[in-house]
Amino acid sequence: MENLYNILGVSPTASGDEIRKAYRQLAMRHHPDRNDGNTARFNAIKLAYEQLSDPQKRTEYNQSLHNRIILDPEQEALLLWQALYKRCELNIDSSP
Repeated sequence: MENLYNILGVSPTASGDEIRKAYRQLAMRHHPDRNDGNTARFNAIKLAYEQLSDPQKRTEYNQSLHNRIILDPEQEALLLWQALYKRCELNIDSSP
């Protein structure tokens, strides 16, 4: 599962207003009516916002995020970079 903060392109210390602003910008850009029916990305953005906008759900998510064990740090780093490039709408080759 992709990191919810990466989906919205905000830091884990982002305020509720920053999360709301990022959600609105991404929702407008990736809405299925405007983006030829690309519902997968829109649904991921919506799910991330639903989790991070509720203080209780955000606390639970942060605890699970901090308690997980990273088995493959290289793969984790690759996923973080890919999320950043996807947010900036850049294409990269995932092979080294």
